[in-house]
Amino acid sequence: MRFLLAFCAWLAAAVPALAETGYDLWLRPMAVPFARVEVAGTSETAAIMRRELDRGAGTGRLVVGTPSSSPTVKQAVSAADLVKAGEEGFVIQSKGRLTIIGANTDLGALHGVFHLLRLIATKAPLDRLHVVEAPVLHRRLLNHWDNLDGSIERGYAGPSLWKWDELPDRIDPRYRDYARANASIGINGVVLNNVNADARILTSAYLAKVRTLADLFRPYGIRVYLSVNFGAPLGQSGEGELAVKRSGIGTLHSADPLDPEVRAWWRAKTEEIYGLIPDFGGYLVKANSEGMPGPQDYGRTHADGANMLAEALAPHGGVVMWRSFVYSPDVDKDRAKRGYKEFAPLDGKFAANVFVQPKNGPLDFQPLEPVNPLFDAMPRTPLMLEVQVTQEYLGQADSLVYLAPLWKRALDAQVRAMATGHHADSGIAGVANVGGDANWTGHDFAQANWYAFGRLAWNPSLSADAIAEEWIRQSWGNDRAVVGTLGEMMAASWPAAVDYMTPLGLVFTVEEREHYDPDLAAQKGLYWRADHDGLGYDRTASGSDYAGQYKSPLREQWNDLAATPEDELIFFHFVPWDHRLKSGRTLWEELLSRYDRGVAAVQAMSDEWRSLKGRIDDERYAHVAARLDTQLVQAQRWRDASIAYFKEAAGR
Repeated sequence: MRFLLAFCAWLAAAVPALAETGYDLWLRPMAVPFARVEVAGTSETAAIMRRELDRGAGTGRLVVGTPSSSPTVKQAVSAADLVKAGEEGFVIQSKGRLTIIGANTDLGALHGVFHLLRLIATKAPLDRLHVVEAPVLHRRLLNHWDNLDGSIERGYAGPSLWKWDELPDRIDPRYRDYARANASIGINGVVLNNVNADARILTSAYLAKVRTLADLFRPYGIRVYLSVNFGAPLGQSGEGELAVKRSGIGTLHSADPLDPEVRAWWRAKTEEIYGLIPDFGGYLVKANSEGMPGPQDYGRTHADGANMLAEALAPHGGVVMWRSFVYSPDVDKDRAKRGYKEFAPLDGKFAANVFVQPKNGPLDFQPLEPVNPLFDAMPRTPLMLEVQVTQEYLGQADSLVYLAPLWKRALDAQVRAMATGHHADSGIAGVANVGGDANWTGHDFAQANWYAFGRLAWNPSLSADAIAEEWIRQSWGNDRAVVGTLGEMMAASWPAAVDYMTPLGLVFTVEEREHYDPDLAAQKGLYWRADHDGLGYDRTASGSDYAGQYKSPLREQWNDLAATPEDELIFFHFVPWDHRLKSGRTLWEELLSRYDRGVAAVQAMSDEWRSLKGRIDDERYAHVAARLDTQLVQAQRWRDASIAYFKEAAGR
């Protein structure tokens, strides 16, 4: 029987399946090479580990547990290694035919189980393992921009996973599969609803539904958080469902954070939540941004508003995540400067359980923009980097764009800020790209961004290429040609998108509502200008002085035209068309070259994919081929529309 299981596992790995939907993500079924699997413990988490390891086929022995649940772990795993592993980490060690996964908690052991499954799936050697891992960032969150009506703002993979009309009575099996996928990459928190929050999420009826999801996610080590509307304590203004969405669920006439009645309302609501969900994570808040209510409506600061909520959450161990995505035109003419100008002066004024949450750049998830200057400006405030896993500005679910290299730039800044600030808590948030589509993310390759977000949140020092190879081997198999080709495609994909959409530091060249098609005229003058003289935006000391928001040596680098990296050139400088770049080409010639290079890269990706026909299962092969065809048409459209616009503006 053992031989038969092993043969079937080998056959499944060697021969592509006729069709796969992508539902299994990077967790495709496989046999584990152990004849005996012993998982100690009686918790729900221990039961999950047993299910993950129930496909044994081999000769080895695997022991999983904690020092308190397993004598083998207690005897064989060193106390020093367990100290390094902490509450969520693990130790994996092997000698001969015995492999041990040890941890201080069942959750840490679960993370170790998934790591071992990753090693098995990627064909890593298992005979001499000594792995000790713990997460670098404490809170590793997916933020869902899901609405209560089942739609998803900036969602490109079908309707929301959360079927609010069915909860709490019916539990969709996808909820557990979703939790399993997150646990496998170390994600430990989920914000269930849109930052443009509908206040009704805090009503008792919805909190009962939230509790059901929290109970399901808990054994996987995942805590739930909620986006809250700052105006929730207000009474309803007007009649009908729309009025409820746009106003509060309370009876107060004010949401002033210094009003004792308002503070009492939030304390009572928070007590109600923790009565239902003892491990509730906290609140995410978008305030005084894009029409959302906030403390500035009452002459108060962002710190006043955040600290009011922090006061309600603190007795329960909860946190506030206060987004710094604000851009009132009254603050500064240059939108890139506005978030810094509002938040940097508040450093040190936020409560200890408040995270300020900056996006990776100063604008809005652009294909490429400088790292947000707030990461070096608020040493006395915990910061939580926000990145966008869903591809709002990057071709949405029609385009293959691997985003780990983009996020690495900002993560390096966050880790540096953490070392400077020495805060007790840390975190990262990613705007989710998950929906109800069969393959979860719309595009099969968009799964790589979900995967990469979790892996980088666990360990920001991992390389983008190494993460890509892990994902490829788990999702597509270990065929050498497949691994090499897909790795090349993924590595080329983000630079290609930057080239055909926003080369040389351009930003916001997209139409305003759906953020899909090019519309350069709509953004003219707001983020750059183009005329007979040149192209760009002067953000040096002689212009808007946005470069002055950075510390040395970045400030000096970006003030100097010659020293500014060319990928950021026209973000910081207005550059004459005939200015010569390092290639020897003029700005005009280089712009044309970059657009053509981006389109050529997409064509190459499409050709490379087609070279794998017969090595990829039929259903996913056809799906990706069709998406690459769409991406090529889109890349050509971006190139042609952009060149036409700049040709007219420059008079060339």
